[in-house]
Amino acid sequence: MIWRYILKRVFWMVPFLFAVSIVAFLLIQAPPGDFLTTYMAKLGESNEVLDQATIDNLRQRFGLDQPIYVQYFKWISRLIVGDFGMSFEWRQPVSDLVWERMGLTLCLSFATLLFTWAVAFPIGVYSAVRKYSIGDYIATTIGFIGIATPNFLLALILMYIGVVYFGSDVGGLFSPEFKNAAWSWAKVWDLMKHLWLPVVVLGTSATASLIRIMRANLLDELNKPYVDTARAKGLSEFWLIMKYPVRVALNPFISTIGWVLPNLVSGAVVTAIVLSLPTAGPLMLQALLSQDMFLAGAFVLLLSSLTVVGMLISDILLVLLDPRVKYD
Repeated sequence: MIWRYILKRVFWMVPFLFAVSIVAFLLIQAPPGDFLTTYMAKLGESNEVLDQATIDNLRQRFGLDQPIYVQYFKWISRLIVGDFGMSFEWRQPVSDLVWERMGLTLCLSFATLLFTWAVAFPIGVYSAVRKYSIGDYIATTIGFIGIATPNFLLALILMYIGVVYFGSDVGGLFSPEFKNAAWSWAKVWDLMKHLWLPVVVLGTSATASLIRIMRANLLDELNKPYVDTARAKGLSEFWLIMKYPVRVALNPFISTIGWVLPNLVSGAVVTAIVLSLPTAGPLMLQALLSQDMFLAGAFVLLLSSLTVVGMLISDILLVLLDPRVKYD
């Protein structure tokens, strides 16, 4: 039954992503002008001017002289065979630029997701079980501060503490000697040593939010009759809480997978710039500003794919975790 459900969801992903590709391409083309307009504006700032013949040649070379629907069908037909096209600004294949950044982005996203769950779950359960205790008040206060503090501000504070009090540069994901080095166990270990700061910064607000959600949901479940019935049957308090109400209250944790993956890529652009992270967010922002449509379109399509895959994973986990959720 579950395999049929998965195949059905995967089948519906194809037309959905096709529709998303159309919307993404139209949104990228929506601002006035194109890549050459932005490029000429940059040259004008340095008092350089291109003659009209050169502009026409470049427009023809990039295919910008063709109607928008022709540009789209050329782009999507190449995407089907795995060719993302060439980046106008970087003069490199888009696939090389995208996969170079997406690997580190997915690594950071997965680590942040694990950190969020590992911290939010026990604190949320404790706050609900020990309602109005000192620990609950402390967790609530820290949660409100975490939700209210912007990620980039927290990044600046931690960077200041690292430089002033510990004398170490905590920006980026690699030490200078490993930035362009080939992958090795030493480089992986260096990545692990630098990963904690962006994980804490990116995971703080999500963790604080999930603590509040877990506390509220679990408080709702603890007062229901089935909990009193299970307690009357002699179950220990720990196993009673973990087996029944916690299982139901976990639904928000599972359902967040669908939005947390793309949000970590697109919603943390400012934080990535502050921390000098070689992730997808800053490159996507640069592609959108320069109207590099093939590079920007590839990133938007990948973010949409992450959303669809995340929703598929969360739906599968929900039907396995909660017997009240049906396959149909």
